[in-house]
Amino acid sequence: MPELQLHNTASGEKEIFTPLNPERVTMYVCGPTVYNLVHIGNGRPAVVFDVLTRLLRSMYPEVCYARNITDIDDKINAAALENGEPIQALADRFSEAYEADMATLGVIEPDVAPRATHHINEIIQMIDELISSGHAYENDGHVLFHVPSDPEYGSLSKRSLEDMIDGARVEVAPYKKDPKDFVLWKPSSAEQPGWDSPWGLGRPGWHIECSAMIRKHLGQTIDIHGGGSDLTFPHHENEAAQSRCANQCNDYVRYWLHNNMLTMGTEKMSKSLGNVRTVHELAQLYSGEVLRYALLSGQYRSLLAWSDDLVHQAQASLDTLYQALRDKPGAYGSIDEFSEAAVDDFPTSVVAALCDDLNTPLALAAMHELASELQKAEKQSDIDALRRALLGGGWLLGILVEDPESHFTKGGSDGMSNEDIDALIAERDSARAAKDFAKADQIRDQLAAAGIELEDLREGTRWRRT
Repeated sequence: MPELQLHNTASGEKEIFTPLNPERVTMYVCGPTVYNLVHIGNGRPAVVFDVLTRLLRSMYPEVCYARNITDIDDKINAAALENGEPIQALADRFSEAYEADMATLGVIEPDVAPRATHHINEIIQMIDELISSGHAYENDGHVLFHVPSDPEYGSLSKRSLEDMIDGARVEVAPYKKDPKDFVLWKPSSAEQPGWDSPWGLGRPGWHIECSAMIRKHLGQTIDIHGGGSDLTFPHHENEAAQSRCANQCNDYVRYWLHNNMLTMGTEKMSKSLGNVRTVHELAQLYSGEVLRYALLSGQYRSLLAWSDDLVHQAQASLDTLYQALRDKPGAYGSIDEFSEAAVDDFPTSVVAALCDDLNTPLALAAMHELASELQKAEKQSDIDALRRALLGGGWLLGILVEDPESHFTKGGSDGMSNEDIDALIAERDSARAAKDFAKADQIRDQLAAAGIELEDLREGTRWRRT
């Protein structure tokens, strides 16, 4: 089996991945807080860790992958109040929208998709354990984690004391023993969602939610924890601290993986800056497969500048791969057969790139090399082998999901129908047979104006939408 290397945020280095249990790999990725439609930047971790899940499943007997949804948060409360709708109704609506958007991007559903509101009992139990062990305390209706009680605090983000206080982004409340202490439980007003607890009616803090859900579904120690780099501090630092202390186990996460951000120009894409492009909006203009290719065009730990040019380049690159499959028909016409394939069944060049800390740009380059070889192949046995390699690599990356002919001929609701195009091509064929080349050229121009490109082959005329 090839050697998988992943960059571990905790060590700051690439490390050989060795799961705790080779029979069952566990991975958890932080999902969104559902108070609005998600932007394309939220799609990056979902797509990146979808590729990692596909790779891991080809290498190990079982992979248990959990991706949560935060459905209780002050942002959700504020959005529901502004919209004049129940809090849970808003959270449910945007949870469903998120799942639909991820399906558009070709993301396979995780094995577990826990929601914070479904785990209140587990959250209360973990907080109670932290209080009993001296790592948390109650004050003024709040329960807080006492950061000085954990000597390992700060080991993940490697921040100084001043950075930690600044990064907490909260004022130093009078009920805190230490400025770095963070909330595990907070009181709820009549307008806010709340649950009965030993500390009164209240709701959980953000960080404790992930700790409780991970422990319930994956165990006290997990192999991989992923998320955006903006979560390293304070969210993941706080989560690691409370889990270490509640579980009484230093080995909480063995490999921390963080993807970098998407930018719009020189700024990070974020709702607070008002520069977001939602997945829903972009999917009206481009296919989800094109958006996925664009997200994979940068290595996950690098900043990725999002632009129309990036998406157009992704479209052209994807067309090149599909063109090879269209030009060279043969066996292996679908990626579906690879869903349960072993790693040795996939092209070595693509696997090697992905095993090098998910180097998706290099993997895509390997896919284009395979497409180029396929275009040059003459023997049917070579064509079949290269088609199989290209489609296998496509499954690992989550692309080449369509029939090649459909990829080039599908159209939007405002375009010319396939039937109309075929009728005009037949009319053009008749004009050419009658040597009425002026009419044939006129039809070609008419189709070109409608975004239809013709290709005259020995077997007949083939067309594609541009």
